[in-house]
Amino acid sequence: MYDVAIIGAGPGGIFSAYELLKLNKDIKILMIETGNILEKRHCPIDGVKVKSCINCKPCSIMNGFGGAGAFSDGKYNITNDFGGTLYQYIGKDKAIELMKYVDTINVENGGEKTKIYKNDNSKIKTMCMQNGLKLLDAEVRHLGTDVNYVVMGNIYNKLKDKIEIKFNTTCEKIEDKNGSYLIKTNNGEFEAKKCIISAGRSGSKWMEKVCKEMGIETKSNRVDLGVRVELPAIIFKHLTDELYESKIVYRTPKYDDNVRTFCMNPYGSVVQENTNGIITVNGHSYDDPKLRTENTNFAVLVAKTFSEPFKDSNGYGESIARLSNMLGGGVIVQRFGDMINGRRSTEKRIQEGFVNPTLKATAGDLSLVLPKRILDCIIEFIYQLDKIAPGTANVDTLLYGVEVKFYNMEVKINENLETNHKGLFVIGDCSGITHSLSHASASGVYVARHIMENQ
Repeated sequence: MYDVAIIGAGPGGIFSAYELLKLNKDIKILMIETGNILEKRHCPIDGVKVKSCINCKPCSIMNGFGGAGAFSDGKYNITNDFGGTLYQYIGKDKAIELMKYVDTINVENGGEKTKIYKNDNSKIKTMCMQNGLKLLDAEVRHLGTDVNYVVMGNIYNKLKDKIEIKFNTTCEKIEDKNGSYLIKTNNGEFEAKKCIISAGRSGSKWMEKVCKEMGIETKSNRVDLGVRVELPAIIFKHLTDELYESKIVYRTPKYDDNVRTFCMNPYGSVVQENTNGIITVNGHSYDDPKLRTENTNFAVLVAKTFSEPFKDSNGYGESIARLSNMLGGGVIVQRFGDMINGRRSTEKRIQEGFVNPTLKATAGDLSLVLPKRILDCIIEFIYQLDKIAPGTANVDTLLYGVEVKFYNMEVKINENLETNHKGLFVIGDCSGITHSLSHASASGVYVARHIMENQ
């Protein structure tokens, strides 16, 4: 009998375990993780022998200790303006307090030389407002993909001998035993007094199944669709040097849709990732100057929320991503100039362009994949960004598609992040209320403290 079982070793699960041990060194914790230990997480794509995704099960980029965030660019945004709605459950002040606490832990575990940026430059804010754009407020700790890996490794070393971790173990079912929880896996059955589910984005379909089996209410969430833009770093240098991560929002006059920048990676690389067998695009950046490129990349995303009778927003995003995979064999890349002129890009035109792509992708036509409404919003936003960062709308700017941000359906939980089953908590991105490293980590700390205060 364990005191607490944690399902998922992403940021939420990790910080739950970290805080529980800090408050009670004798607590008996079991952590169950589908993927591998950090040092064994390796994507086989090398660009030579393996050029594209071969659908490893489980995907090492999305699963394993550190979760999908382990190989991200390590940006911890301390803000309530984006990254989730955790503050609606625990309060704005408490959410910020916990995000700052998470930051101190990251700094103590290897992030001490990294920089924290503040999006409070009034000149840039004014420039955005003058061009119909809004710059969102945030403090941003950028660890970088390299330092983030070190931090996760140091935290793992502190946990590994004090809790029991079952890697390569998939949770198949959870049963409420009226005072404890029976967890059935492919690697045996385990029982715990309390259970914390932190299955992340990759656990979305499994989370939906658990909610149906256990009678936990859910509601549909939104999906974000778009592309990843790659251009010479010098074009956004005046923004990234000052802010690093500039979250810019635009509301299109034509459709009244919200379009935004997301996950900005100065001097970074475009990468692909596998979510439940679907290949999408993402971006990384590094703290080490030796690993940097000459390009900056960022996502341009259009948020879509559906009303009755349609509820499967993730299914909608998946169908578009699958179409891209079908046409391009994975990720498609197109020059902005080709898109505007209504023609597909070719390898020759991309090679002759002024932007050297950091991801090997199939030259093609994104207008055959993305709905017209989404594409119109993206083009309009890029022209708007060109007003504050001249050169964004250059002919050779590269657009990779598709980028999809899947949000888990929102699980009905109370102010303690607890379901209708007492002692069963849902945190992190699988809850549908957090969408970032900082919010997911903070939710883990919050639940750990609640458990210890109510023993």
